[in-house]
Amino acid sequence: MAFKHIQTELKDGVATITLNRAPLNVLNIEMMEEINTHLEGLKDEKSLKLLIVQSAGKAFSAGVDVGEHLGDLVYKMIETFHKIFRLMDDLEVPSIAVVNGAALGGGCELALYCDMVIATEKAKFGQPEIQVGVFPPIAALIFPRTIGRKKAMELILSGDTISAQEALTLGLINKIVPEASLNEEVNGFIEKFKKLSGIVLKLTKKAALAGLNDDLDQGLKAIEKIYLDRLMKTEDATEGLKAFLEKRKPTWKDR
Repeated sequence: MAFKHIQTELKDGVATITLNRAPLNVLNIEMMEEINTHLEGLKDEKSLKLLIVQSAGKAFSAGVDVGEHLGDLVYKMIETFHKIFRLMDDLEVPSIAVVNGAALGGGCELALYCDMVIATEKAKFGQPEIQVGVFPPIAALIFPRTIGRKKAMELILSGDTISAQEALTLGLINKIVPEASLNEEVNGFIEKFKKLSGIVLKLTKKAALAGLNDDLDQGLKAIEKIYLDRLMKTEDATEGLKAFLEKRKPTWKDR
């Protein structure tokens, strides 16, 4: 199936999704629905061993379309965005993000939700949502589990952007490679997984997550309730998002 905003490939047990919405791969609902359609189509691929998420252009993704956070559209946006992660979990295969350039907001969440991340020196990561009056639900779910509560709180509550090197030090990514040899490095990295049993890879991932003794879906449902039923009903959430779209500083009312 041909898509408007993504490119896809399935070869030798490796499914690749390439974000391809110029210039910054901003994730709008239409693009996210394309990702979901492709992920749903992969469920019946018995030979699937790996899922790769990468990008075309100068950024991995600058995040989710801010204009789709406003009004009743936010409910559809959250449902469609979070469906990506639920479908990734349903596939059960190991996932790898390849990040060249900025991965911000929802783009950062998409990259770091993957089981492994390969990044170039140009890559940077950040959750700036707090600066426009909202918070990143997926980061709130996975950051404390990945890097611990203290640093997770700092990154989510400040909206700071960090370099690939700091992300590596924190354990958010696996490897930094030169941009010039990115494709070669990625192919070499995934080759070791391609040689293994697909069903064993799936069961090993399932066991590793079970060992964390976390119910990710229940955690995400709790976070979604706070986001949609409380956060998005505050004046400051609307003000922050509108200020971003109007290219001005927000005026907070703390309510």
